[in-house]
Amino acid sequence: MLIETHAHLYSTDFSEDVDQVILRAKQAGIAKILMPNIDSQSIEPMLGIEKTYPNFCLPMIGLHPCSVSDNYESELAKVYYWLKKRKFIAIGEIGTDLYWDQTFWIEQQKAFLQQCQWALDYDLPIAIHSRASIAETIDLIKPYALKGLKGVFHCFSGSIAQAIEIKKLGFYLGIGGVLTFKNAGLSGLMTEIGMDQIILETDSPYLAPKPFKGKRNEPSYLTHIVRELSLCLDMSIAEISEMTTQHAKTLFRLL
Repeated sequence: MLIETHAHLYSTDFSEDVDQVILRAKQAGIAKILMPNIDSQSIEPMLGIEKTYPNFCLPMIGLHPCSVSDNYESELAKVYYWLKKRKFIAIGEIGTDLYWDQTFWIEQQKAFLQQCQWALDYDLPIAIHSRASIAETIDLIKPYALKGLKGVFHCFSGSIAQAIEIKKLGFYLGIGGVLTFKNAGLSGLMTEIGMDQIILETDSPYLAPKPFKGKRNEPSYLTHIVRELSLCLDMSIAEISEMTTQHAKTLFRLL
């Protein structure tokens, strides 16, 4: 059994065949799929997937840093509305991004910290985006981690020093398709990082693992990430599946 902790199933990339994608995920041994939100436009499509697949596709709520602009306060108000309205598995996808556009860097930080506070208020974990901004995001999260905030650094691709610091804060590392990319260097770090505080994800429809690199990603491809971890760490697929599933259950309080 596997738990897919990060997939954007409501993306238009899946509009033609989402039912088949979910069927393949189930056939691959995936027990649950967690869906991070992006902005106010993705909430209804995401909740529609949840309604069709209750207790299998579980939604988060949050404002993605790449969706932060000069109207971020209005977007945050909609996140808060939904937080008060119903339960979510986590707050996410939130965080910072210095890769695509730095125009709203200050606003990104404000939006991130506000959502971290809501996560504490509602006793929820967070799913963190930190592309080209891992060090900055670690610094931002520290005061909240000291207050008990938990979560995952989604799509981790940082250094061993950053991995150690993240784990010391009590956060998990989300490992996905990047692990299979030869030039990424992540597979070489896994022996030092180890399997404690590791959870699995695909970030579908993005970052498909080999041999599908460059194509649409989907949750069933999680098995390729497990296989790569098995090779990196000289562990059985069963051991990795059991450990990462338990970690996901612990972080997201899954039954």
